[in-house]
Order: sequence, then C-alpha cells, then structure tokens
Amino acid sequence: MEEYEYYTWLFFFKRKFKISKRKPLPEMIEVFNACTNNESQMSPDHFRRFLIEFQGDEDVTVDYAKQIMEKVLHQLRPDFARCCFSVDDFFNYLFLDKFNGPIDYKVHHDMTAPLQHYFIYTGHNSYLTGNQLIGGCSVKQIIKSLKKGVRVIELDLWPASSKEGIHVLHGGTMTTPVELEECLTAIKEHAFVKSPYPVIITLEDHLTPNLRDIVAKMVTEIFGDTLYHPEAGDHNEFPSPEALKHRILLSTKLPKEHLDEINGSQEDNISSLNHDLTQLFEIDFEDENEDVANENPGQKTTPGYTQLIGIHATKPDKKLSKALTVESGKAKRLSLGEQTLERAASLYGTDLVRFTQKNILRVYPKGTRITSTNFKPLRAWMHGVQMVAFNMQGYGKSLWMMHGMFRSNGKCGYVKKPDFLMSMGPNNEVFEPKVPLDVKKTLKVRVYMGDGWRKDFSQTHFDTYSPPDFYTKLYMVGVPADVRKVRTREIVDDWIPIWNQEFSFPLTVPELALLKIVVREHDAGKDDFAGQTCLPVSELKTGIRVVRLRDKKGKKFKSVKLLMRFMLE
Repeated sequence: MEEYEYYTWLFFFKRKFKISKRKPLPEMIEVFNACTNNESQMSPDHFRRFLIEFQGDEDVTVDYAKQIMEKVLHQLRPDFARCCFSVDDFFNYLFLDKFNGPIDYKVHHDMTAPLQHYFIYTGHNSYLTGNQLIGGCSVKQIIKSLKKGVRVIELDLWPASSKEGIHVLHGGTMTTPVELEECLTAIKEHAFVKSPYPVIITLEDHLTPNLRDIVAKMVTEIFGDTLYHPEAGDHNEFPSPEALKHRILLSTKLPKEHLDEINGSQEDNISSLNHDLTQLFEIDFEDENEDVANENPGQKTTPGYTQLIGIHATKPDKKLSKALTVESGKAKRLSLGEQTLERAASLYGTDLVRFTQKNILRVYPKGTRITSTNFKPLRAWMHGVQMVAFNMQGYGKSLWMMHGMFRSNGKCGYVKKPDFLMSMGPNNEVFEPKVPLDVKKTLKVRVYMGDGWRKDFSQTHFDTYSPPDFYTKLYMVGVPADVRKVRTREIVDDWIPIWNQEFSFPLTVPELALLKIVVREHDAGKDDFAGQTCLPVSELKTGIRVVRLRDKKGKKFKSVKLLMRFMLE
C-alpha cells in the first residue's frame, strides 16, 4: 500500500508526496540472478560465488559464507528456518556495514619498523576544548582524542601559583588551566582503550628545574611500568610500534642548562630549520622548552627528568642548509609551523623527504587559527611528515581528511608510510612530489543510491515545502596530479535518491589518495549539508559496498548510508 507525506505551503495549501520505499535495484537483481543461476534463493555456495566474483574476496570457503549468512539472517529475520537469501535479504545485506563496509578494520601493516616509518595520529594542544585564546582546558578532550585513536598528546606545562603546582594551559592566553596530574592520570586510564600501540606525550616545557624534577617523579609514579625508559643507543634509531606496545613515551627538548653542559655544538644540525626560516619569512614558532623568566640560573634539572625523554626534540638555531643534512648518530624530532613547512617544501622538498627517513618531523597549525581550525595535511604527508598535529576539538574538511587517513590499518593510530617515501635510488635520489608520474591505477566509483535521512532528520529539516533534493560530491585528494572533484545529478523530492552514476579517478600515487564523499541537499540559497566521510583509497575493498556517512564533526549518523561500488584497475 502506498504511503504519502504532506507539506504545508503558503499556510493553506497541502502538497502531497509519495514516500519512496527502499527496494532492490535492477543491477542488484542482475547480480543476484548471475550468482544463483536465476534461482529464487541464494545458497551459501551462491553467496560464496558473489563474494569472490563481485566483491574480490579471496580464500572464501562455503562454511565462511554460511556463517556470514546466518549472522545476517539472525539480524534480518531471527526466525529463519533455512540458510538462504531471498533477493530482498540479499539487498538488505548489502546495506549492513557491519558485514559489507568499504574498509576492513584490522591492523595489517608491518609494525616492526622504526617509528619514523609511520604517519602517527597527532593532536595539537590536546587539552583545549574550544578556541586557542579563551577556551577551556580539560582532560575530557584528551580522553576523547585517545578514544578516537590519537597517539600523540601535546601538553603545555607552566608553573602554577603554588610553589610545586604545574598547570597545563595555552600560555599567554585566557584559557583556563587544568592540573598536570589530572592530565597524566587521564592518559594512563585511556591510553590503550582504542589501540595497543604507543602513546607519545609531547611536552612544551616552560618550567623551572625544580618543577621538572616534580614532573619526573609524577610521570614515574603515575605511569609506572608503562613509561618508556630509553636505554643507551636507543636514540640512534627509534624503536618500532610493535616493540613499544602499551608503552607511553615522553618527547621534549633537553633543558637549556643540560645542553650548555654537554656543549651545544654537539646538537645535530637537523635541529635548525625553524630559525633560518624565521629570518627568511618572519614567522613565529612554538618553543617547546622556553625558559621561564624567574628561573634561577644556578638551578639544575636532575638526571631523572632528562633520562625519561624517549624522543629528543631539537632546538632551531642553525642554518637551513645544515638543518636538513642527515648525519649519522642520534635520531631527533623537529617541530615546524604549517607556513614554514609550505615554504620548506617549495625550496627543499627532497631534503624534507630525506630528513624524515631518519628523523621525526612534527607540523602544527599557525598561531592565527584562533578558532581551532586546521590546515590541509596532504602537503605534509607527501614529504614524509610523521606528526601532522591537528586541533581535534574542531571540525572541517581538513579534519575529515585526517579522520580518513587514520581509518587505515585498523584505526590503530599508526599508518605505515609508502615504501617510496622511505627508499633511495642508486644516486641517493628520493621521492619528489612535484615531479609528474605515470598513472599507476584508476579507481572507478559508482554511486548507486542513498538512504536513512528520513529516519535521522525531521521532515522539514532540509526543505519546508517538499522532500529533499540530494546530490553527492566526490573529491579525490592526494598529490597535485591526482586531485579531482565530481558530482552526481540532483534527485528531486526524494528521501531515497537513486543516482546510479559512475566516475573514474586516474591515480599516480594511490598510496596517498583519499576519497572524500559529501552529500548535500540543493536549496535556492546555500545548499544544506547532509553527510560526509573520507576513505583511504589504499584500504578500499572492491565491489558493492555500503558507506556510512557522518556529521560535520565525524560522528556516524545512525541510519544514513550510501550504496556504492569500487573498482581498482
């Protein structure tokens, strides 16, 4: 029986619209018939054929196919008597992302390489709940980040008014502080809820030597055996994520008085990029260990603090040409602002790639991003930057890309960099993002249809006088040669739009490509947002897949989904 919904127009007039029902598309019926030899029921053997021939799955047994079918049938009609799909069952199965999603959320990368071989899910000012000037500081945001799989937490340490108190806050602003002990306790309790791989705490240290001693005691007591204590020789090469499972590392710069003792000339030249670019481009930089004004020059930090630094950060104080020279000896971490990275990539792109083959590079948002927005991360990833530090409390297209990248590798927070970013040619040449490459693969994407908005939104959310007019936009994000955007046509006055359109994306570097999917609803003024997601191309499962959409902040909608098909050639 047909159902209708009504919209009021000009106060008096009622507009009547037929309510669409989700039903199998002709293409899905054809697939069903091809797998069942035109029989009315799909057996486990038929379903196995579908998984192999249409979905590209490998090593699928009949028993495995039967297990999936039974789980699906228990969800669709628990009183089923026979393990077989009708065409409606089959179509409903295609919309179950638990069984038919576009990505397999399992850790599958090699996790035994040194840390610099990985892109690492990194937060910026991880304690802030809002903007950078007057927002609050809270452990709640740290906990949220850890639950999302973020592996690098940044804490800015400042002396409190009390003699031995230590605050975490954004210095020089009106942000309200939170106690360091609260932050460390929250990290301990939630560090490995989402992922077993190491959590790195980057400290922006503005403390006196006696307060650093308190920090050393605090982290030792709170973290206990989970705290990583570097051993002799550990700084020559970073350990692997596998070796550091369930461990917490500290990363900061050595205290000034400690560097003075060992002679600053022993610091590796790799620590110098920011200073030179400051002179060239007049850019301000974060200082991860700036001495406080009231520090007593006679005080010294005890060895306990310095010996707990698992990843040494470097001080930018030399020339750029020397800064990017990779020398033997200790591996370091260097921090750059986003503007500095842009200019460094333009001037010394291959040197950046070579630098990140041995060392860790962290890039953070520029200081003018007061509302906690973020920059586009692809330029950094193209040059091998491991720690692209983002304001996780915000939202926007750049953060969608970050979410997309770290849906890779089981969402564990560590994504193995492509081999070409870590290898050298016979003449020590490295990957150059600016150099055009041949097309390696072509991704074909078919957008069949969408559903779920009528369940998740009110009748007049998108349009007061009629059902919505949805369209889908696809963005390919990656190296410049691979960037492209396309869109489907609008489907007018329908909560269940059927587009059935296919698009092709030639890719020169598919390893770094992200497919951003955005659905909008057409209006006379500004089009309404209706859902988004971002998927790493390297992780896409081929075949007919259901894609769950999310809100602007990255939270999954309960019901909104797209049925799509992915093919890599």
